[in-house]
Amino acid sequence: MKHILWAIMPMIFLASCATPQIQTKVVEKVIRDTVYLEHAQDAQGHDIESSILKNYKISNQHYPAKGQDYRQKFLIMHYTALHNDKSAEVLTQQAVSSHYLIKDYNDDEIYVLVGENERAWHAGVSSWLDRTNINDSSIGIEIVNLGYSTIDGKMRFYPYPEHQFKKVAELAQDIVRRYEIDPTFVLGHSDVAPTRKEDPGAFFPWKRLYEEYGVGAWYNDVDKYKFLPKYSASDYNKSSFIKSVQADLAKYGYGVKQTGTWDDQTRRVIMAFQLHFRPSNYSGQLDAETWAILQALNDKYRK
Repeated sequence: MKHILWAIMPMIFLASCATPQIQTKVVEKVIRDTVYLEHAQDAQGHDIESSILKNYKISNQHYPAKGQDYRQKFLIMHYTALHNDKSAEVLTQQAVSSHYLIKDYNDDEIYVLVGENERAWHAGVSSWLDRTNINDSSIGIEIVNLGYSTIDGKMRFYPYPEHQFKKVAELAQDIVRRYEIDPTFVLGHSDVAPTRKEDPGAFFPWKRLYEEYGVGAWYNDVDKYKFLPKYSASDYNKSSFIKSVQADLAKYGYGVKQTGTWDDQTRRVIMAFQLHFRPSNYSGQLDAETWAILQALNDKYRK
């Protein structure tokens, strides 16, 4: 017996006005036993949606604009910190949502909660580089995972089972491919909201996602080891050095103010960075390896 009974949706074909300049095709997405037939596409592969008026015809035959791209710029990973059924309840019945929900069952099901062209309420107050309110330009994936427990004053995160990771990875790979999402825009909730979030946590396998599926950003080891000897521990408490670290974090994308002190916002941002790129130690305190990884990432992606 399946946990959720899906109604069979009628197939809806959008009429298209094809010309020699614009060829249209129907895009069919199948997830489980539900078929979505939503859009026509132009020759460049962009979805076409427009008004339908009673007295006028909306035409794209003569003026197909080249100046366009996708709204979907970010892919944001979350954990629900709840069990399966409660996760589904909260994400469908309260003022929070995501585009996809991946439960921890060992099956082949992925749940669509919000259409990809709609805005889900998953990121909240958030920023990356010069962008704010990431909800407007992102797709969110919520993963059923209990988050963490506090043991002896330390956060202990829960791992992700292999079958669940494979679901996340294949879905992420498809989304990134279709929307041409920049590797450095595949992020965790903690990356875009570091002062208030920790998900998807230390056990989310970002490195595997990069190496096995080509999704997201990762540093080159050779670059990390190139920068390690350049770290100067004696500069640690110098305001100029702290500002340079804050500037490097901001250069990569993190929302951090350049205060020249190891304040709480900086510690939280460093912790978010460590959760993503050096999860073996996510204390929030800068060390040589964290600094070298940051330099390696900026050298690779932010030249």
